[in-house]
Amino acid sequence: MIESWVIDDDGSVPSSSEAVVDTLRARIDSGQLETWLTSSSGRTEAFVTNTERAMVVLLEEEGDPGEHAVDPGAGGSSDGFALSHGQHDEYPNEDTVPIGEAFRLVEHIVGAGFWPADARWVVDR
Repeated sequence: MIESWVIDDDGSVPSSSEAVVDTLRARIDSGQLETWLTSSSGRTEAFVTNTERAMVVLLEEEGDPGEHAVDPGAGGSSDGFALSHGQHDEYPNEDTVPIGEAFRLVEHIVGAGFWPADARWVVDR
């Protein structure tokens, strides 16, 4: 069975891999820097950005520490990651990826259900 994904606060309309990046860009343009997607199998994917870098997290189930995309060797940290409940976070750059890479990762996960073969990610479980 192929997994389908929906953006949590956009209702129950499935998001295709072809459309998900456009949807994320539109959300960012409207000031929504945090997006959660849920799959038909119950997995969730988080995308949180400061418009330059993004944290991409894949969770197998509720309460799962999950796994997240990384940029090994990226120095420093970035702030401006605004969560929907008003919290503003700062993350080490090695725990986030450039926004273009984040779009590519989300698109692949929505389309294939797993990280691209060349993606860099760590398991937090």
